[in-house]
Amino acid sequence: MKPTRRDMVALAVMSSAATGAGAKAATAKGSRGHVVTSPDGRLKATIDVSGGAPKWSATYDGKPLLLPSELGLWLAEGRLLGEGAKLTGSTPESFEGDWRPAFGQSERYDQSGRQVTLHMVDPKAGIRFDIVLRVLNGAAAVRYVLTGLPKGAKLALMGERTRYRFPDTARLYASRDEGDIHVSTQAGLAPLEHPDLTGSSDKGHFADLPITVDLGNGVFGFMAESDRLHYPRCMVRAHEQGGLVTYLMRYPGRATGWGGEDDTPEEATFEIEIGQKTPWRVLLAADSAKGLIELHHVVPTLATPNQLGDVSWVKPGHAFRIMKPYSTQASLKAVDFAQKRNIAYVLFDAHWYGDGTDASDPTAPIAALDLQRVIDYAKARNIGVLVYIDRVAVTKALAEMCRLYQRWGLAGVKLGFMWEGRQSDVDFITKVVRAFGEHGMVVNLHDNLRPAGLERTLPTYLTLEGVKGNEQFPAARHHVNLAFTRPIAGPIDYTICYAQERNQTTNAHQLALAVTCYSPLTLLYWYDKPEKYEDKAWPELEWFDACPTTWDETRAIAGELGEYVIIARRKGRAWYLGALTNEMERRVDLDLGFLGQGRWTAVRYKDGDLARPANRTRVVIERQAVDAKTRLRLQLNAAGGQAIRFEPT
Repeated sequence: MKPTRRDMVALAVMSSAATGAGAKAATAKGSRGHVVTSPDGRLKATIDVSGGAPKWSATYDGKPLLLPSELGLWLAEGRLLGEGAKLTGSTPESFEGDWRPAFGQSERYDQSGRQVTLHMVDPKAGIRFDIVLRVLNGAAAVRYVLTGLPKGAKLALMGERTRYRFPDTARLYASRDEGDIHVSTQAGLAPLEHPDLTGSSDKGHFADLPITVDLGNGVFGFMAESDRLHYPRCMVRAHEQGGLVTYLMRYPGRATGWGGEDDTPEEATFEIEIGQKTPWRVLLAADSAKGLIELHHVVPTLATPNQLGDVSWVKPGHAFRIMKPYSTQASLKAVDFAQKRNIAYVLFDAHWYGDGTDASDPTAPIAALDLQRVIDYAKARNIGVLVYIDRVAVTKALAEMCRLYQRWGLAGVKLGFMWEGRQSDVDFITKVVRAFGEHGMVVNLHDNLRPAGLERTLPTYLTLEGVKGNEQFPAARHHVNLAFTRPIAGPIDYTICYAQERNQTTNAHQLALAVTCYSPLTLLYWYDKPEKYEDKAWPELEWFDACPTTWDETRAIAGELGEYVIIARRKGRAWYLGALTNEMERRVDLDLGFLGQGRWTAVRYKDGDLARPANRTRVVIERQAVDAKTRLRLQLNAAGGQAIRFEPT
């Protein structure tokens, strides 16, 4: 059914209000479907429901971004909801202004955009549903909403068909679990599986979101999901007819840890209720890879707003892991180190109770550790204590643990071996984060997880893993590619390992990771004890001491996928810049126009003379007066980097 005259009049009024008199309409109905245009006019996305199945497509600056790609939900009986569905009407809408996150990569996030909701009915089943297309500056997103059933309030699904067809020239930067980032084509999508994937994982050549796409035509895309609530996590696979298609997980991403046997039950189907919205399928677009970095606000912007109320008590910052063997005295010494180095938290990782990765009781520390004394000692120094808990322990006594840990005065928890994939896994994660947040504790989730904007919905969710972390000592190229991929979708616990003999990068490169990897809770000195830093002055550590973990502004200065990246972030009036290169030596002239008016002292933490291996390269500290017109020459060693703090004078 075509839109009614009333629909068209409402659409025109909304478009006029959104774009101003005489401006091009932000949403429109044409022969090729409903077109929604971003406020800046650069991105145009289309929903076409005139054929046998709904399709979406998009262009950026007039260039192909997404070729016409099918949409739909797979009903449990194997039929596609959407194929043959009829349009009963449409509703346009506009969004203006910005919103302020509790903390983030910028102080304010732009939410301006245009949206059209197509009201559909499946005549065979009598199921009513909406397809929603929203377009922001640099982003298009689509989702489904169940609006009516002939009888009952729930609908059983077995999957989703949201397809992505890119031009044949497209190259994908994708990974699975904690695997490397691989470059592939759409047809050849087959990232290597991480060796810890278990027998009960989803089998096949799947890739995790997010995925960065170099379309080969001057446009760069980025695939992600947002607002994943009561719904399975999404992966993608190559479609037999070309492009990629969503795959909803039937197993946990990696069911390792105690209780993670290979017979973990499959969830082949799941139910959604009337009124439920599926997650957004998000596609970012920019004219450069670095441009994607500045779209970091999109995924949280599309997520459900804060459901926890006042979270002003949440304190982002650095954290220091207390190393085994645990003892009270060693823990107190770690707190002293944290206080000296301006670190907000200390963390007891696995084995502070029982075995730590089994069914042991997480309410009683081991005999060698007077945990309450450490908590009280740390609190007196304005330092919070975090403790690790295994997933199995939390499943047994979540409410009791929340109350007990709140009485102890713990600042938060790190949850290990968490499962994410099935609808039940996603529900459990939401339940756990909410419970600890309601008891005044922050959360760090570990293992095979992926961001979807939950940090907006539950802002005590400070960070998550879901990455080949720095504790695995990856090559410099991995760190470069990472800046263009995973952190754009959400926080990333990257466990910075400083001055480690197993690092494949220079120490200045490791310093710069504090800027290129965004995490409100940033783990530093991952493999270290305080004693390591007692033998000499280590003047370069002042960089970590001063570097924030949340930001008022983020600028992507320069970079290319696989080659190098330079990111600058502002906190207050001070700027912090991180520059990374791959295994190639590089010279870059740095434009300081982002500084704006005034004069600054640039404190530079540079690669010294080239050494082998790279981790033996010393850090050289230099200071110089600069302003916005100054051009700095960055000399980056192979696998090197540079960190710069700009202090206003």
